[in-house]
Amino acid sequence: MSYESRRFRTILLLAALSFASLELRAQSPGRVNGDRMLEHMAAMAGIGKDPGGGYARVAYTEADRQGREYVMGLMRAAGLTVSIDAAGNISGRRAGSEPGLQVLVIGSHIDSVPQGGNYDGVVGSLGASEVAQTLAEGHLALRHPLEVLIFQNEEGGLQGSRAISGELREEDLNQATRSGKTLREGIAFIGGDPEHLAAARRKPGDVFAYLELHIEQGGSLAAEKIDIGVVEGIVGNHRWDVTIEGVANHAGTTPMNQRHDALLAGAKFIEAVNRVVTSMPGRQVGTVGKIQVIPGAYNIVPGKVILGLDVRDLDEARIDLVFSKIRDEAQQIGQASGTKFSYQQVVGDRPALCDPRLRQLVTESAKQLNLTTKLLPSGATQDAQSMARLAPSGMIFIPSIGGHQSCPGGVFAAAGCGQRRECPAASGSAARCTEVVIYCRYQTIDGAKTGSCFREASSNRRFFCRGGRGRLRGICGGWGGWRWRGRWRCGCGITPSPCGPGRA
Repeated sequence: MSYESRRFRTILLLAALSFASLELRAQSPGRVNGDRMLEHMAAMAGIGKDPGGGYARVAYTEADRQGREYVMGLMRAAGLTVSIDAAGNISGRRAGSEPGLQVLVIGSHIDSVPQGGNYDGVVGSLGASEVAQTLAEGHLALRHPLEVLIFQNEEGGLQGSRAISGELREEDLNQATRSGKTLREGIAFIGGDPEHLAAARRKPGDVFAYLELHIEQGGSLAAEKIDIGVVEGIVGNHRWDVTIEGVANHAGTTPMNQRHDALLAGAKFIEAVNRVVTSMPGRQVGTVGKIQVIPGAYNIVPGKVILGLDVRDLDEARIDLVFSKIRDEAQQIGQASGTKFSYQQVVGDRPALCDPRLRQLVTESAKQLNLTTKLLPSGATQDAQSMARLAPSGMIFIPSIGGHQSCPGGVFAAAGCGQRRECPAASGSAARCTEVVIYCRYQTIDGAKTGSCFREASSNRRFFCRGGRGRLRGICGGWGGWRWRGRWRCGCGITPSPCGPGRA
């Protein structure tokens, strides 16, 4: 088994151990099959692959439906009883040994953004199925029933998990989605029953605990060479449409000192957001990520601008404080420029703290497996945010190389690696060796993929690594790093070949 397969197996075992701490007591949690998990990941990567790069399993498209069929097949193979609820979420259940106990839930999502990465959501979904498969193969009984839950349309606003928590309303079903379908049409397309949406809702107390494995949405774990992120909570996310009204006028005939330029005021507002957010201690973030200029012509001083403001933090009070300071700055900008600012809140997601008992269980399980950990927040919204409204919830982050996970360059260190093949013996030697791809990395530059693979070859207990251009490197350590080590020889005469993600 390759280094990365062993690493991936260990990470999946962490998820199993976390549940073991809750459930199995004296039983061993078993050993998950990392190689099988990687095969399932590779198969999922073939569904909805975008010719332009990345993957496009956008919710309510044919690729999404094909991905759902694939994961339901895995769930059935794991001995789960599979069904689709009224909201279109996929549920796979396994009975517990003690009737009447609340259900333990694990899972994530498989839909993606356009040209997304293949590990966002998929790691948690297929990892949950693998845990169920391991329990079935080991004939391990849980006291509580186990449910693998695959949420629909996470990327379009947590629609599946919001239906379960009761936050998705009937009037929301007429919203348009990226697929071109409304929510109502999309839910019906994937096998749900939008006319009876309330049937998908669960009440506090229905779920004993929820745990989700997810790739980190950021690069801190990989940069610090930390194995596991123990998620402290999911940040609150507040968004506003900020409208700035000035006076539209002819760009050639209006003197500079007589203008009420809404776009110029908007530029100062954007700078003020950055200044306010960075001047305060803490982990809060603020972004202006959308801009609309009206009328939007070369020869007209902008009379109206609409900006999209996004503020996030794990503390709701801090979000309110940041927004208050931003409004104070905007008032001064408006007075100086003769413009008017107004605000319409469009999103008001509250923070959701992960349960401290689950955080402790994950930390202790990681310690048993000699995995390093770091406590950190999730800066992006997650299905766990909705589930935390119903039950104690926790999340496990795994490193994302380069911090990209919702784009074509998103690579988890184990993905596409762990492949073995026999390589020829060195000239004049009867020894044979095994070559293992242990690290693949690529990036997209102007639409073209560039990358390199690093291979480990062993012969007569000596190890060598070769880089993408034929240079020899030392044995890889950590999450794909490498170190120089003395003089190099290639004991098996390995010839490097071009490779991208998932290819030897």
